[in-house]
Amino acid sequence: MTELQLRVLIADDQVLVRAGFRMIVEAQPDLAVVAEAADGEAAVRLARRFRPDVVLMDIRMPGLDGLEATRQILQADDREASSPPPRILILTTFDLDEYVYAALQSGAAGFLLKDTSPEQLVAAVRTVVVGDALLAPSITRRLVERFARPEPAPDVAPEALATLTPREMEVFRLVARGMSNGEIASELVVTEATVKTHVAGVLGKLGLRNRAQAVVFAYESGLIRAGAVTPLGG
Repeated sequence: MTELQLRVLIADDQVLVRAGFRMIVEAQPDLAVVAEAADGEAAVRLARRFRPDVVLMDIRMPGLDGLEATRQILQADDREASSPPPRILILTTFDLDEYVYAALQSGAAGFLLKDTSPEQLVAAVRTVVVGDALLAPSITRRLVERFARPEPAPDVAPEALATLTPREMEVFRLVARGMSNGEIASELVVTEATVKTHVAGVLGKLGLRNRAQAVVFAYESGLIRAGAVTPLGG
């Protein structure tokens, strides 16, 4: 493994699933599997030991499930801030929507369907490492509309939203629609570097871990109303 390779940890209780993901990941020159875990406890232990860039995390595993393992891994990284926390991708069959939503609230970077193509899996790993969006807009809206709080949007925006500049608010709305940095840059006619700066500002001011949490926050705060956004490309 070279210094330039992205380090991947695979956590799934099915041997064949782990073997398949390993084969796909290691076929890429810029990716390497540093460890495999058959349950949540092993995932937490190996994540602390190997400090992967990305964790592919199954939800249903014996003992400690993927949701709690996600929380523990990210909490550990809050305490040990000497290196960036891993980006955690939740693996789901999509009949587990409620767990995926909870995982996003816990800080997971996004989710993948278990029948995803090899190309999509590889692209997902590379995408979350750079902090870009990994939530297909149509799936994101379906997920958040179902599990976000059903109360009507508040008359007054939450206090945290008031700290955003007009441009940050504009970027935040586009992030909440599932747009990537490149798409936002094209929409606003600015550079991707400028978009990244605004996204970082939004996450910092709102106390959010990543873009996935930003999407959840946008729905729960009432900034985006369920059913009010037409999915992009969905």
